[in-house]
Amino acid sequence: MTNDLVLFVGLGILALILILGLLARMYRKAGPNEALIVYGFRGPRVIKGHGTVIFPMVENCRELSLELMSFDVAPQQDLYTKQGVAVTVEAVAQIKVRSDQASILTAAEQFLTKAPQQREGLIRLVMEGHLRGIIGQLTVEQIVKEPEMVGERMRATCAEDMSKMGLEVISFTIKEVRDKNEYISNMGRPDVARIKRDAEMATADAERDTAIKRATALRESAVAKAQADQERVIAETASQTRQAEAQRDLEIKRAEYAEQSRRQQATADKAYELQTNVMQQQVTAEQVKVQQVEKEGQIKVQEAEIARHEKELIATVLKGAEIERQRIENMAAAEKNRLTAEAEGRAAAIRTQGEAEASIIFQKGEAEAKAMNVKAEAYQQWNQAAVVDKLLTNMADVVRAMAEPLSKVDKITIVSTGNDDASGIHKITGDMTRIAAQVPALFEALSGMDIKQLMSNVKAIKTKPEEAKPEEK
Repeated sequence: MTNDLVLFVGLGILALILILGLLARMYRKAGPNEALIVYGFRGPRVIKGHGTVIFPMVENCRELSLELMSFDVAPQQDLYTKQGVAVTVEAVAQIKVRSDQASILTAAEQFLTKAPQQREGLIRLVMEGHLRGIIGQLTVEQIVKEPEMVGERMRATCAEDMSKMGLEVISFTIKEVRDKNEYISNMGRPDVARIKRDAEMATADAERDTAIKRATALRESAVAKAQADQERVIAETASQTRQAEAQRDLEIKRAEYAEQSRRQQATADKAYELQTNVMQQQVTAEQVKVQQVEKEGQIKVQEAEIARHEKELIATVLKGAEIERQRIENMAAAEKNRLTAEAEGRAAAIRTQGEAEASIIFQKGEAEAKAMNVKAEAYQQWNQAAVVDKLLTNMADVVRAMAEPLSKVDKITIVSTGNDDASGIHKITGDMTRIAAQVPALFEALSGMDIKQLMSNVKAIKTKPEEAKPEEK
């Protein structure tokens, strides 16, 4: 019984495993990059991104890739442009199955049983045909210079046919365009020449602008430097001026302070001297007062002592005091007479000496006055002859004084041409003669007298006494 039960349980477990394995084989899943096409008694279905149960014998399924397909589009035959130029175009196309169920079913109808190479071959034929038609509508320049425009037109043209196959063109890119007649290479030559010309012109313009800017910069730099130097010189001059003014003000301030200090010192010295004198006077006055007080005290002491002595004398020796007082009075009178006599004698001596000195001074002045009077009378008694004698006597001294500067000349250089007698050494002796000849004129200017008239008067004085002698007889 136990063995039967074990067998029954084992068979049940085996049957369960088989059922689970069968169910696992019946359940199919579709990844995000693929679509599962299910067909059978329930009709075609598209499973994308999830799973479903496929009943065996009544349903079947196939996988359709939704991944991006990239392949080259390079027609083997030459393509002719609008100008009739044969070109070879190589492009790259990116195509995939559209994501909606209708497109997936359409693509399944077209390509589900075909291999990837067969599917890409069909798509490439369609795209090459459209590319041929588009190239025939464009020029070589447009194809070469506007590849994006070619790609846009290619996508727009192929969109309808690709949609009928459940596909869509993600991108279409021109890789290369070439020709056998060097049309494309020659096409760029004018542009190259123009670009080269423009580049050379731009280079020349740039060099010219650079030279102009460099010259302008140099000029501005020179101007700025000159202006800076000028401003520096002005600033240095102003600084030196301010320094000089500051130095001058400082010297003035120092002089003023020194003067003020000297004045204050002098004032202080004077005030100190005055204060010292005042204090000395006050000290002297105080000393005098002290002496007066001392004297007053002494006097009071003496008076008290005298009063005591008087009382003592009165009480004891009045008689002797009277005698002593008389004696002292007599001695004081004698001393007074002696001092008076001495003072009178001294005054008389001084008076006698002063009178003698005054007499001497008076006599000396009187003698000098008499001498001056005598000299004045003698001068008044001088006649013209004496004046002439005095002038002639002093004339040698005057000439000597006028010629004295020549004696101090260390060296005299004489330059003579020999054409004039009044040149050379004769010129010097002539000048000395003229100097001596100017002396009488100098005397005439100083005295107001005519030398010639004085000399004639002297002759007259000499002959006049001889004429007077007969009259005296």
